[in-house]
Order: sequence, then structure tokens, then C-alpha cells
Amino acid sequence: MSDSKSKPRRAGTAQPALQAAMTDAATDPVRRAMWLDALEQQLRPCLPPALAPHCRLANVAGTRLVFIVDSPVWRARLRLAAPELINAAQSIGLAVTEVTAKTTLAPSSPPVGAQEMAKPVSEVARKGLKSALDLLSEPVSADPSTPQGGHRRRPKN
Repeated sequence: MSDSKSKPRRAGTAQPALQAAMTDAATDPVRRAMWLDALEQQLRPCLPPALAPHCRLANVAGTRLVFIVDSPVWRARLRLAAPELINAAQSIGLAVTEVTAKTTLAPSSPPVGAQEMAKPVSEVARKGLKSALDLLSEPVSADPSTPQGGHRRRPKN
């Protein structure tokens, strides 16, 4: 048998999830993610308004700011905004000298007005759907006048 003893449980209240994560071995990745998020919030105002929804800060790798963008078009626009981003990053104490961008296929945020793109159903379409549902919900009769298979044909208007 081993001589190891289990650690006694601490009495008291449960720790909040974030506080528990910060005291765990996973502290460094969590702290880095929080730092990158705070850094992105500081740099986002320096981005052109049209570019901001299409890119996000992914990493600070040595002397590079690494952004993720939606498409090559936004990558080119980020390249044009690089000098201003570098100046802003240096003003808050980072020793960065370049900006790089990685292109992803998935958008970084849902499209603005995605709910507005759905068109309401017209009254004609609504009536057509209702009549189709009514036909589907009618019971199948054993009437000899109905065609084989039990489905009745709707009279033409």
C-alpha cells in the first residue's frame, strides 16, 4: 500500500468558476485569453468602422499582432490599417512592429441584420399552405369513388 494521504477538503463556500480556473494549472491560458480580449478592446477603436466587424485579434506573437479576418478583401484593408494599429499597440506598451492576418472561411460575427433578411409570408402563400395542410389532415375514406391509394383529388377552380 502507498503512504500517500489525500488532502483534506477545505471547509467553506464554493469558488466561482472563473476564480477556480485562475487558481488551477490552466491559469496561464485563461489569463492570456483574458489579456488578448482586453487588448482587442483597446485596439478595436483604431480599426476603420467597416473593417471592425470582420476581424478580431487572435494573438500577439513576438513583435507581431495576428488578426483573423473573414476574407482576402478584409485582409487587404487590415494591411492598410496596420501603421495605425502598430502605433496604438506601441502606445500601450507592446513592442510590436508588424501586423499579420489569417483568413478564415467562417465570419467572425453573425451578419448584421440577418433577421431582417427573412421576408414575411404573403397572405396568398399562407392560404395555400393552410389548404395543403387541410388536405393532408383529411381522413382517408373507403369510398369507391376515390382513386386507388385512397387520396382524393381536389376539384379544380
